[in-house]
Amino acid sequence: MGKTKPSSSPVDVLPSKLTASVFDTIGPWVTKMLNLSLASGVFPSIFKHAVVEPKLKKANLDQHELKNYRSISKLPYLFKLLEKVVTKQLTSFLQEHDIYDIFQSGFRKHHSTETALLKVSSEILISADLGRYTVLVLVDLSSAFDTVDHQILINKLQDLIGLSGSVLKWFSSYLTGRSFSVSANNTMSEPASLQYGVPQGSVLGPLLFLLYLLPLGQIIQQFSDASYHLFADDLQLYCTFKPSEAHKLSLLMNCLSLIKQWLRDNNLQLNSEKTETLIIAPDSAIPAIKQHFGDLSPSTKTELRNLGVIFDSTMSLDHHSRQLVRTCFFQLRNIAKLRPMVSKKELEMIIHAFISSRLDYCNSLFTCRNKKELACLQYV
Repeated sequence: MGKTKPSSSPVDVLPSKLTASVFDTIGPWVTKMLNLSLASGVFPSIFKHAVVEPKLKKANLDQHELKNYRSISKLPYLFKLLEKVVTKQLTSFLQEHDIYDIFQSGFRKHHSTETALLKVSSEILISADLGRYTVLVLVDLSSAFDTVDHQILINKLQDLIGLSGSVLKWFSSYLTGRSFSVSANNTMSEPASLQYGVPQGSVLGPLLFLLYLLPLGQIIQQFSDASYHLFADDLQLYCTFKPSEAHKLSLLMNCLSLIKQWLRDNNLQLNSEKTETLIIAPDSAIPAIKQHFGDLSPSTKTELRNLGVIFDSTMSLDHHSRQLVRTCFFQLRNIAKLRPMVSKKELEMIIHAFISSRLDYCNSLFTCRNKKELACLQYV
């Protein structure tokens, strides 16, 4: 109970903080209810309604464009307690039977965006040291969490994961008969049925999404010259080759075609506008490589933002470092104006929040940089 964040929802019968404060008294009854749900394979219908609050993905995006919002579900507090129990048991099962995709870093213990980027960047740099070129494709999915097909997911839980009996019945009950209301500007919409998707903001939803994507990694592994790494729905697909082996890119294109077909078959959609391609090779070799791209050619960039880190054709991270230093000094100038207003302890807290957190993000990628380049970051 102590490890569960007391988040609240408009559909809570009691405020979550009040529930937490009296849990010593009501705990045995709550535990009995949760155990009864698991034993019977029935998810309580009272927990199946969510209040969705749209949140802008980035502060500078157009507020009038619906695609710029992320739908965060506010779910009942006791719902999250039940999810927490199921998630812990399911995670143990997946680890024990080695079911996780080994190249998936999203929503997993000891994994992060940093481990994903470190793995991909290391392989690219090692290939460059061997005189090989690399083509990196960042595949973007449109609203992937919101389009998960419940019946397809249930079939995967049965056929791929091996769930059966009351366990499979519980997950079927969890996914079906759901509803939601949208809350915006202090106005609540009428309830509507939720026939697709796993709730963003839930404990169990992200884990179910990882299982939904399991066959995608199996498809890519059929191509020996294609490598990949996932962070939730962010797919990094890349191919390394010798300068004389640019024809291998046709296999990468075939792999992309199969990925698109699998996405269509599973009610997911590739976002062509946000899918980007980077060629890590000498400038003189890039035009010849692009000739093998076909429909992918317009997505080619000289640099791209990969999970918050800017990659370029030399993998030098120079642009990322300059951008990072510029942002930090901008924040420091703003923080300096607060010095007369806050204590030293509060000022340190603000600096750690706005400066240290930026410098620390994925800082293991900087280990190969020379002292001169690191000095700029150290100066901050």
